[in-house]
Amino acid sequence: MNKFGRVVLSAVLTSVMIVAPVMAAPTIDELEQEKKAAENEVSSLQEQLTEIVGKISQLEDDISVKGEEILQAEEDLAEAEELERTQYGDMKLRIQFMYEQGDGSVIETIMSAESFTDLVNKAEYVSSVHSYDRKKLDEYIATKQQIEELKAALEEEHASMQAMQADFEAEKELLNATIESKQSEIADLGEQLQAALIAATKKKQEEEAAAAAAAQQSVGTASTESAGGGASAGGNSSGGSGSGKPAPSYNGAAGGSSVSRAYGALGASYVSGATGPNAFDCSGFVSYCLTGSYGRIGTSGSFGSLPRVDDPQPGDIVCYAGHVGIYVGGGQMIHASTEGTGVIQSSIESSVSSNGPYWFTRY
Repeated sequence: MNKFGRVVLSAVLTSVMIVAPVMAAPTIDELEQEKKAAENEVSSLQEQLTEIVGKISQLEDDISVKGEEILQAEEDLAEAEELERTQYGDMKLRIQFMYEQGDGSVIETIMSAESFTDLVNKAEYVSSVHSYDRKKLDEYIATKQQIEELKAALEEEHASMQAMQADFEAEKELLNATIESKQSEIADLGEQLQAALIAATKKKQEEEAAAAAAAQQSVGTASTESAGGGASAGGNSSGGSGSGKPAPSYNGAAGGSSVSRAYGALGASYVSGATGPNAFDCSGFVSYCLTGSYGRIGTSGSFGSLPRVDDPQPGDIVCYAGHVGIYVGGGQMIHASTEGTGVIQSSIESSVSSNGPYWFTRY
């Protein structure tokens, strides 16, 4: 990668690390889109990181090979220098011998010729000896120079590779830092999204409970009686007061709180004897909805013996055949059903079916 490319990459990566100011109260859709975009950025950065790591690995192999080539060139250079010294030493001995003989050896060699042909041959021999020495020396000098140049080129390539490796390592660190930053951003968006979903669910539950309470309140006791008592919520209330005491007046705030807690516990498991927070039985669930605390304040029998009401409101207790639940309006109840289903919302009629009559009580 050239210098310009690295500069552009650094600028892009730095820009994605800048966290844009978060607008107040982002919607769930906006949070999901931001989270998805951040996840896509991380995926792209991971691909770039994988590519950089691959390049670093290949470059490390190339640097290792280049280092071996430099070592071989150094060995070749040492060998060439040794040959040069040997050849140079041989020439010095030959010159020394000629000097000590007063150069007579050459003259004697020529003068000892027995014929003109012999003279020419011996003269050529003497000349060739000197030429050979010079030629071999020149060859070794050339070889030495060639090896020195090769070594210098290899060292330059080696240094360039090391500089490139440093650049790649810097890009790798930048990518890692960017990915870590984006992952933190994703985690934060996930928390915001979860909080927004919980808030939206709670708001919807409260609105539904309030609407149901308002609808029931508007009907009033007179219209409920004319419609046949509890028939509007199931048509099967026996009426009257099981304890012989009059039912307490309906408290809309308390009823709304019970309904809100009931909705909040949807999906919890059914476990016999459990009173929360992650599992309930039917009376443990009703106890939690009525008080907001995890503890038992009654059994299905004792809840069924409370004063009965003919105008059931959201937050009242639905009772039948050893089972209780919280009425949420519109003929619906939330209850800890069975081990297989846990805490669910269902219509009262479908829940009681063959379990006999049902009635409403108020705590």
